[in-house]
Amino acid sequence: MEVFVRVVEQGGFSTAARTLRMTPSAVSKLVARLEARLGTRLLNRSTRKLLLTAEGEAFHARAVRVLSDLDEAERSVATCAIPRGVLRVNSAVPFGLHYLLPLVPRFTAAHPEVTLDVVLTDQVIDLMSERADVAIRIGPMRPSQLMVRKLGESRMALVASPAYLTRRGTPETPDALDGHNCIGFNFARYCDEWPFVLDGERLNRPARGDVLIGDGESARRLVLAGQGIARLSHFHIGRDIAAGRLLPLLEAYNPGDVEAIHAVYVGHGGRLPARVRAFIDFLAATVELGNPPPSLEAP
Repeated sequence: MEVFVRVVEQGGFSTAARTLRMTPSAVSKLVARLEARLGTRLLNRSTRKLLLTAEGEAFHARAVRVLSDLDEAERSVATCAIPRGVLRVNSAVPFGLHYLLPLVPRFTAAHPEVTLDVVLTDQVIDLMSERADVAIRIGPMRPSQLMVRKLGESRMALVASPAYLTRRGTPETPDALDGHNCIGFNFARYCDEWPFVLDGERLNRPARGDVLIGDGESARRLVLAGQGIARLSHFHIGRDIAAGRLLPLLEAYNPGDVEAIHAVYVGHGGRLPARVRAFIDFLAATVELGNPPPSLEAP
């Protein structure tokens, strides 16, 4: 029933399969099995689109209500239940690699009946359509109906590797960045200018180079490899700075701005499944942005 509803919502088997993390053939077989059991066709298929039959429209409307009732039934008892079941977590890549994944053993040990389903991506997802329980987002939050819990904030810094600076020289002023390779991001909300403070006034300086990247961890690795200069959060690069693998640049011109990190989730009248509440409380109690947990891999 849930697969059928997702096919209708997404407008196709392939799109529904991606959100369900199934193959298109598996989705098609489940819908066909449902039609066989009901003894009627629910969807008319063409190469370009799906159309609901009259029976399909009636069944879809009932199915949505049934699934909603089941979800509400679970939530109504979840606040006093033992955390259990699948917890779907979507996290920004840097936070996921440096904070979330190293904490997974502690969380699963404390809540052995919870199965974590983790996806790391710097793309902002729709929690409802992706069926995510919790998302970790970095940066300013737009107004929405999602519930938000702040986990902390982290100062921004320009950094480069010692090898890059030996090869290209160290920029002494923001204008000197014209002679350097500045690594940027290719997602829509990225602005290809970096902020500075000069003589008490804030200014933005174009930052361009030969690489655009889709997530902060990839940018960090390029900087470590000597590709260029990037602007990243201290929570992400603190270990590298402490170990001398990366060096902060133009600190005299740093405006001191920070990136906030939030856990966001869908709140239903204040009731949350126990697994969601346990996870959010765990993050709030254990995440220290200036003191990351031991890494899962060698530096």
